Amino acid sequence: MADRRFFEYSGPFSLADIAERTGSQLRNCPDPGLMINEIAALESAISGDISFLENRRYLAALAKTGATACFISEDLATRAPGNIVLLLTDRPRRSFARISRVFHPDDVVRSEIHASAVIAASARVGADCRIEAGVVIGENVVIDEGCWIGPNVVIGKAVSLGAATQIGANASLSHCEIGARCLIYPGARIGQPGFGFEVDAFGPIKVPQLGRVIIAADVEVGANTTIDRGAGPDTTIGRGTMIDNLVQIGHNVVIGKGCIIVAQVGIAGSSKLGDYVVLAGQVGVAGHLTIGNGVQVAAQSGVNKSIADGQRMGGSPTVPIRDYRRQVAAVKALGRRPGSRARMGVNEDAGG
Repeated sequence: MADRRFFEYSGPFSLADIAERTGSQLRNCPDPGLMINEIAALESAISGDISFLENRRYLAALAKTGATACFISEDLATRAPGNIVLLLTDRPRRSFARISRVFHPDDVVRSEIHASAVIAASARVGADCRIEAGVVIGENVVIDEGCWIGPNVVIGKAVSLGAATQIGANASLSHCEIGARCLIYPGARIGQPGFGFEVDAFGPIKVPQLGRVIIAADVEVGANTTIDRGAGPDTTIGRGTMIDNLVQIGHNVVIGKGCIIVAQVGIAGSSKLGDYVVLAGQVGVAGHLTIGNGVQVAAQSGVNKSIADGQRMGGSPTVPIRDYRRQVAAVKALGRRPGSRARMGVNEDAGG
């Protein structure tokens, strides 16, 4: 259950209302007008809560839950206890997420400019913006209506923000254009110079980084993530892409729309990702590669070659996911074979 000291609350809602808002079908529901007070996980739900089941591994939790109602798929509905109202949907988790945002909407941006904010005379701030304490906004910055700029944010000259974009505390933005409805989490660094050098006998010479960062609408950038500006070409992030915390994106990188970039991923300069690419945690992508549309790469993989559309890859260096799983299984099997420890030079008598 969400702690209402920290999160907005707009409930309760009737079962009929919830079904309509999520496109779900009520089953085992004697009273569609019954009010639901809160959302909750199966394990912690109590009477008056709504939960969801999408993975059959949690059927035991469903059997014990105190929830009044549950989003569930048709194929699992017969496994539900008879005392729970079911909301049938093809995608229970998505339906749960949709109704969660109804019960707990985003914080409302309350228009205010704090007295300690430093805003250049040439900057343009739209209507209904909130600019908090310690913010510094440079010359010729353009901030569209409804933006929320958190404490101690620094926005460099000529940066532009689309409508309803939010910037978290202590983030810094330079040399960038950010679209509407983006969410930049605290501590993010966008538009810093890329890591570009020429090296000769006299040592490294820094190459000027003269590009920008262009971020389309509806993008999220996680806490303490860094996105370098281009060296000449721009670094670009496509619409609806979700970037987790502690990600490093190098100069000239191009990321398509709808991508998922999980924590601690590193993408080296000038690599290009297509649309709907998924890079799991700690994936490393070498520079100047092309990752096709719909590619998925398993956690902790190292990508050192371009990947065609639709491939699922894993390992370091990456191979097709089936080959990667065979490799992992083979290594495990090697450790179980009689005498394998001796062949690897391990003295079992010595406790090694």
